[in-house]
Order: sequence, then C-alpha cells, then structure tokens
Amino acid sequence: MDRHSIDWTGYIPAITTPFSRDDALDLDALTGQIAWMREQRLHGIILAGTSGEWFSMSATERADLFTEGARAADGSMWVIGACNAFTAAEAIEHAHAAERAGLDGILLTPPPYIVPSRAEVVRFYQDVSDATDIPLCVYNWPRGCIVDLDTGTLAELSAIDNVVAIKNSTGDFAQFLAGMYALEGSVRYFGLPTSELGADLALLGHGDGLMGSGAPLGADHSDYWRAIAAGRRDDAIALGARDRVVMERWFEPDYGARFGNQQAIMKTALRLQGVPAGYVRRPLLELTDDEVQIVADTLHGLGIATVPLVD
Repeated sequence: MDRHSIDWTGYIPAITTPFSRDDALDLDALTGQIAWMREQRLHGIILAGTSGEWFSMSATERADLFTEGARAADGSMWVIGACNAFTAAEAIEHAHAAERAGLDGILLTPPPYIVPSRAEVVRFYQDVSDATDIPLCVYNWPRGCIVDLDTGTLAELSAIDNVVAIKNSTGDFAQFLAGMYALEGSVRYFGLPTSELGADLALLGHGDGLMGSGAPLGADHSDYWRAIAAGRRDDAIALGARDRVVMERWFEPDYGARFGNQQAIMKTALRLQGVPAGYVRRPLLELTDDEVQIVADTLHGLGIATVPLVD
C-alpha cells in the first residue's frame, strides 16, 4: 500500500466520544454527533483518538464505538479508527475490530509513556501491519508519546506495507516541512497549519489536509480545504483565521490546553452549539464555569450562537 491506495484528503478530525453523566458510553449521542458532522460536510472522522479519550475505554467499548461510528457515517465520509495502545498485541486487537466494523483505516501513535527507541517504534508498527490488511496512518504525537519521530524514522515507517499516511503533530515546523518534502510523494501527509503560510503551501500542492480535533467550527474546517482545492486563497485564509482564533485562545503552541483539558474544551464547545458531545470520563474533569465562559466568549466572538448547557 501507499498514498495511492486511499483517497483521504481535506479535514478529518478526531471527534469526541460521548460519555453520559454516569460514565457509560453513549452510542445514541455518538449517532447524533456524527449526524451533525455529516450536515457540516466534514470529509471524514477519527474515532477513539486523543480527543476521543481512547485511554479511558475498554477494548469492547472501542469496538462498539467503531461499529456504531461506521453505521452512523453510512459511507458519507471516511471513518478511521485510532488503535493507540501500549503493546502491539493490544493495537492489533483494536485493528481487527476496525476491520470487522468496515472502517477505512486506522490511526496509530507509538506506544505512549514507554519512550521506545527508533528500532522499537519500527518493530511496533511492523508487527501491527503484519497482522492486519487495513490501511494505517502513522501519528507522530510528541506531546502524548514523549517521542518526536524524525524524518528518517518516518521514512522507515513509510516503507512498511500497510502505511499509507502520516499525521505529523510535531511542534518543530522545520521538521514537519522536512518530512513533508521527503515523504509526500509516497504517503498522504496531514498537518499543514491553517495560517497564510499553510494555505500557500497547500495551494502549491503540498500536503493532503489536516487531521484536526473535535471540529468545533463545523463546516468552517472542511470549507477551508474546499477553498484550497478551488484555488480561492482569500476565502481559505479567512476561514483559516477563524480556526487560528480557536487554536490561540484555547491551546498552547505544542497543542496543550491553556485551561482545563483538550477533551472537555471540545465537548463544551460542541454542547454549547447543541451537539450531543457528552461529558469527559475521569481522571479528566469538566470545565469550571469560568472556563466554560472562555469557550462561549470565543464562539460568540466568531459569530456562533450558543445554547444553555443542560445535564
């Protein structure tokens, strides 16, 4: 497999996983959330990613999420299942669940917390690829995994059979660009910023889009990439500027949250728009009233109407 084995492009966010107030996985809310994503014409979604709180879910819950997510999307968008895990055996179990659910591919970080060597990272991805037939997107997530995959490592991973794409969330933009120029001809490459520079690079034909988080601005995110595809630079930059407001008010440059936690911010932003995004599961905590107000003020500043939060 390679970049030509799939057609993923545009905006593909890791969506939140709805939990009820009593911590149960809320699949009815997931269906409602995905219906909203379809109305917003998103290009795809990622299930059980970082925004989807994979670390709080059992294997059975993740498999149920994959099955219901595929059913709710009903072929209207690409559906990718995150298989992040501490061991290859666990990741393979999740990958098989993604295959059974009929997902379009899987997303996989290096094992978090362990701080594996380069050889161990390559072996991890090779083991998962050898055990499955599903397209695989490598996710470089230094903030969550404590390893920043350099261009040489990403090149080695790109040569593995099932690897078709890279989501590169390194905080080192020079390293991001080096990887893009070196690998975009062999694998899909996601992570271009929505700045003017990012728009200009995309208009020159670089990169394949953005695997973002939560889609709190709905169609703005996907329309940015439609504007790029149509060569409408000014429209793209205007939409990108709205995304930059969110990123700068809610997140640090390394994608860490400025307040609360990333998952609660996204769920709050969606619930304020009437989207059934659910609640976070502990150890994460809901935002305080003051933090909710920051999210609401940001949405209001962008001209987005909100509704009262209800339990």
